[in-house]
Amino acid sequence: MPKVSIEQLIDKNKKDIIDDYFTFLKYPSISSEPEYKKEVLACALWLRDYLKKLRFHVELWPTEGHPTIFASNLDAGPEKPTLLIYNHYDVQPVDPIEKWHSPPFTPTVAKGAVYARGAQDNKGQCFYVLQALKLLLKRDGALPINVKWCIDGEEEIGSPGLSTLLPKKHKELRADYLAVIDLGLRNVKVPAVTLGVRGIVTMDVELTGGTTDLHSGTHGGIAYNPNHALVELLASLRDSKGRVTVPGFYDDVSVLSKKDKELLAFDFDADQFAKDTGAEPLGGEQQFTPLERAWTRPTLEINGISGGYAGAGFKTVIPAVASAKISCRVVPDQDPEQIGKLVANHLKKAAPKGMKVSVHLHPGAGKAARASLKSKIVQATAEAYEEVFQKPCEYIFEGGSIPIAPALAKASQSEMVLFGLGASSDLIHAPNEHFSIDRIEKGIRIITRLLELLS
Repeated sequence: MPKVSIEQLIDKNKKDIIDDYFTFLKYPSISSEPEYKKEVLACALWLRDYLKKLRFHVELWPTEGHPTIFASNLDAGPEKPTLLIYNHYDVQPVDPIEKWHSPPFTPTVAKGAVYARGAQDNKGQCFYVLQALKLLLKRDGALPINVKWCIDGEEEIGSPGLSTLLPKKHKELRADYLAVIDLGLRNVKVPAVTLGVRGIVTMDVELTGGTTDLHSGTHGGIAYNPNHALVELLASLRDSKGRVTVPGFYDDVSVLSKKDKELLAFDFDADQFAKDTGAEPLGGEQQFTPLERAWTRPTLEINGISGGYAGAGFKTVIPAVASAKISCRVVPDQDPEQIGKLVANHLKKAAPKGMKVSVHLHPGAGKAARASLKSKIVQATAEAYEEVFQKPCEYIFEGGSIPIAPALAKASQSEMVLFGLGASSDLIHAPNEHFSIDRIEKGIRIITRLLELLS
């Protein structure tokens, strides 16, 4: 009697799969907001219990913040390879809440997609891994290889807890391969394996001009407005062609060879980008193409500005303090902490007279990560994608960051691959985040096939 296919098992268990997915999504596991600490823990406990039912050995690794889940099934034995998988169960905040078409923690289906915070990033991608393991065990009674799974509770805040744990957990994490499943596709109809992500460093800058807010009529024209000073200071960070002006910013940038560039899918549809995002692709260093800028060049972005009164109505005030949030994406050979210091020093030196400047560098900075096209895990992943999509696999980079990825690869002494089924139109980190159900099903099939190929 032929073995039941994974596709048949998905169809047979579809209701249970969707029900469990919805349960996972209902937990408001927002790692950055302290008031959700209990909900984050409740989500971790749900995952722990789910994995225990699948005969995984499961531990909650405590941190100063939210726990990391570490699960393992090593029943395949020492003669089989070990795959370490990385996902995260924490999610972004939901603001602005008024922009959501449905409550962010009440999963809603529309046009074949599930709408909820975390639907894609990263609960959706974590969930199809979970279901792949479940269905393989249900069908075969065992996994074809040894599997370890690290599910982070703090990825959205830079993985500070897991970063602290890595030096102590080398033995537990040791693996032959590492799959970081938190990435996406350029086109949901075209399979793609990611060969690299940029690193990141973030900071707050604050300008103080006085001891109290001032009336802009009485003091306007006398007191220097920190809002004006901040705008001038931020404008000094880049020139008219998008090049960062911080001295030393580009000194250690690793440039891709012509041969490496030819392996990557750099073609870019500007019209589709504008349709998906509502924005024109005009950012960054203008001498490079859009995907060169997004994948291979470092950036400096202003992520938020505040100062004075921004409520309804009007308040004629010169604020005492103005502040901004800045992030830098870095590429191979750049040290994110060093880049942070260069930017901080520039801000302090370039500060307008009369302004006190303070810069706070956030913990959780991470280096850029690269995977080798020649590695067995990359080739097996590409083959699994091609079998499911029935199309050739392309190779891409990702402009975003997964700070823990290179550190996890080093701690586990493993060959790394980065992949996933996200799309730019999924609106991760924004209102109305969503993930299509057909990609959940594709994800299950890809993961099951990958494990079989690695065996």
